[in-house]
Amino acid sequence: MSAHSSATSSPLKGYFAVWIALLAGTGLTVYAATLDLAPYNAAVALGIATIKATLVALFFMHVWHASEKLTKLVVIAALFFLLLLLGLTMSDYATRLWS
Repeated sequence: MSAHSSATSSPLKGYFAVWIALLAGTGLTVYAATLDLAPYNAAVALGIATIKATLVALFFMHVWHASEKLTKLVVIAALFFLLLLLGLTMSDYATRLWS
């Protein structure tokens, strides 16, 4: 018997746990939308969405068990394109003529 087959179990329990967490996050988002948080509404909604997106990426997209080098490459590429997008947007905003 190989050590690999005895150490692994069905991933269904983990998938259902993440699914329940995502449902709870959706309920929390709906509840937070009913609260009057003034300027913090968007920040709370984005925070909850970030946590839910992280759960999806880690478990359903299998980033949790991916190669560490590949994960670093993807993070660096994502940050590069984020900075590129923000830089181009800010340069467009700064050079507009506001009449």
